[in-house]
Amino acid sequence: MSFTLAALVVLEETIQKSRFIAKAAPVASEEEALEFLKAHREPEATHNPYAYKIGPLYRFSDDGEPAGTAGRPILHAIEAQGLDRVAVLVVRYFGGVKLGAGGLARAYGGVAAEALRRAPKVPLVERVAVAFLVPFAEVGRVYALLQARALEAEESYTPEGVRFALLLPETEREGFLKALLDATRGQVALE
Repeated sequence: MSFTLAALVVLEETIQKSRFIAKAAPVASEEEALEFLKAHREPEATHNPYAYKIGPLYRFSDDGEPAGTAGRPILHAIEAQGLDRVAVLVVRYFGGVKLGAGGLARAYGGVAAEALRRAPKVPLVERVAVAFLVPFAEVGRVYALLQARALEAEESYTPEGVRFALLLPETEREGFLKALLDATRGQVALE
């Protein structure tokens, strides 16, 4: 099972007189990741490398640091902790001491990993879309079923009845559909 972060986390460390600030957040899409990076980058800082991972999609940037010394170690920190749908930005204010390629990789990867370790995490639950049409006579039973399972659905009205659309955890889909068929006495059209 994959996990993501529950909320934004910020961690600051000083390494060899340079100030590193890791900022990590959950993101649902590449657009959301790019918005997070744009909103949290610090233009006055020396470097703003980042990495994000959303399912099979991942991106990273060294932002002016030597190739492979910032973005890739940040991405490795995300993957090593089994996280998904996460963006991490590590801001660096240069302190006058050169760290070398190995030192940079350890600093960026270490600060990112520590921030992610300290962050509260939540399991990623894959959701599936379920849509169905119910005759008007059975709508009350569907409302009761949705309320009993604490589910919310979008509704639209048609001449044949009410169309419901909702997202369910994948593991609950079959049980919900069986309960729906039972509650409506089979008078439901699955889409």
